[in-house]
Amino acid sequence: MHGPHRGGGRGGRRFSAGFDDAQSGRPAFRTGRKLASEDLQLVLLALLADKPSHGYELIKTLSEKSSGFYGPSSGMVYPALAYLEDIGHATVTMEGAKKRYVVTPEGEAWLSTQRHVADDILAQLASVGAKMAQVRRVFAGEEDADAVAPGTPESLMLARLGLKHALHDLGVCSPEGNRRIAEILQRATDDLRQLKKDLT
Repeated sequence: MHGPHRGGGRGGRRFSAGFDDAQSGRPAFRTGRKLASEDLQLVLLALLADKPSHGYELIKTLSEKSSGFYGPSSGMVYPALAYLEDIGHATVTMEGAKKRYVVTPEGEAWLSTQRHVADDILAQLASVGAKMAQVRRVFAGEEDADAVAPGTPESLMLARLGLKHALHDLGVCSPEGNRRIAEILQRATDDLRQLKKDLT
């Protein structure tokens, strides 16, 4: 059985706005808003396993799952679908002038060995998209910006939100956990104060 395309040139490795996946511990998407070719093919296959779809429907689904953060172009999606068809992981039925893609038993078998990877990518898309949507709401004045000055770079805003979410996710800790959190925050505070001295 063929695996997904491993050639380069049609997108970068995972992408991101600098967040790590909280459950897997793997770095989230790297830079830009493109998936590697093999990752996009795998995600498309996973979506087709859920529901046979047209290409534009898959683009819309990915955009919705990522809160508008990731919407691959037709120039990325249709070659990926054509490749899945070529290797027998998907078939096409014509509905007028439109192509409707359906996963094949071979495609389902391959997907079963890679489902955890597909689920991880989709989870990261949802996580990054949700955080970016929150950043957009903050910049639009729809949420409390925590007294962030106007013009704050997006990367700094994302870092602040990341810290806020990390603290929220920890929830109520044991005395030992609270002590370690306090030490981490104190080190960060000391480093920031030192940075201010270095820059003045």
